[in-house]
Amino acid sequence: MARLLADRPADALTIGEMARQLGHSHGAVRNAALTLVTRGEADQGGTGQPEFRANAKTAAAAQTAVISPPGTHSPRAQAATARTTILAAATPRQTGPIRRAGGQLYHPRELADLPDVEALNRLRDADVPVLLYGPPGTGKTSLVEAAFPDLLTVAGDGDTTVGDLIGEYTQDDGGNYVFQYGPLVTAMTEGRALLIDDATLISPKVLAALYPAMDGRRQIQVKAHKGETIKAEPGFYVVAGHNPGVHGAVLTEALASRFSVQIQIGTDYDLALALKIDARVVRVARHLARQVELGELGWAPQLRELLSYQKTEAVLGTKAALANLVGIAPVEDRDAVAAAVIKAVGVKEVAPLTLGKQLSASAVRQPPGSAGSAHRGRSR
Repeated sequence: MARLLADRPADALTIGEMARQLGHSHGAVRNAALTLVTRGEADQGGTGQPEFRANAKTAAAAQTAVISPPGTHSPRAQAATARTTILAAATPRQTGPIRRAGGQLYHPRELADLPDVEALNRLRDADVPVLLYGPPGTGKTSLVEAAFPDLLTVAGDGDTTVGDLIGEYTQDDGGNYVFQYGPLVTAMTEGRALLIDDATLISPKVLAALYPAMDGRRQIQVKAHKGETIKAEPGFYVVAGHNPGVHGAVLTEALASRFSVQIQIGTDYDLALALKIDARVVRVARHLARQVELGELGWAPQLRELLSYQKTEAVLGTKAALANLVGIAPVEDRDAVAAAVIKAVGVKEVAPLTLGKQLSASAVRQPPGSAGSAHRGRSR
């Protein structure tokens, strides 16, 4: 990388240009370029796609081979051509917990007789787009983050625009307007994975801007930026998330047809038990989930809510955590949730977590060693 930049000192090179010349994946080239910048051995610029050029230290860096320690690069930092030649049977099975970019652990689940993260990686290697669907809080986003460390994400909603995907003009510090590329263009030019989260909340007209990148053309035209044509580099991959029960979520035929594989995601209640969440509360969640499946109820706690319960219980106690569990349920389902909690846990009643009457100053407990407690001790 350093040698390439040093040989072209007058040029500012993009990730895509360097990847083509070096014959390496965009992920590997990006990591190497950023490492050089971090060490002060190259300069980064560009108002849209990042560009890299040599500086006074680049030539010296090109003379020294540096071996990065294990784990420095993304697991997908490998030649794009090599990915397609690896036999499926040779791919390692990722069965243990995987640490996501934010530090949280993801516990793989079984999908088509494979760990889910491995199945998604195989689908990516075969360029088969995937749509994950299921209730909020079941781990759709977590799965994608665990599978693809090079992931870029678009959080979809009714206000998402074409500019949020492709890019738009923004004002820089000097007051000039420059075009800032969006996550779709970045994913295409750097050969990265792109998650369209809550895709069915995005207007179909906006999503239409994505489709040319996913079909045989694998390119888009940025009309807002001089009609520029962006081509997808090897490794570019799209996965989407869909919450069927969310108000306003519409899975159009045009969107569904772009995703050859559609995977239903539900909560793994056995995992909830393994994570030491109160077994009684997990039992409540299982019971409510069965009622949802039968159409008798509209909501059941998913893994996200169960983990929240566990944290709330550790801070405020079981009574408050149970009350909060009831309170986060939709109003129309709260009575059923409360009844299930009362039956499973054995409490007489449970209601949403609510502020009570105002405490008098004398009733407020003060921390040990405070001035008030010391004063009371002397009064005795």
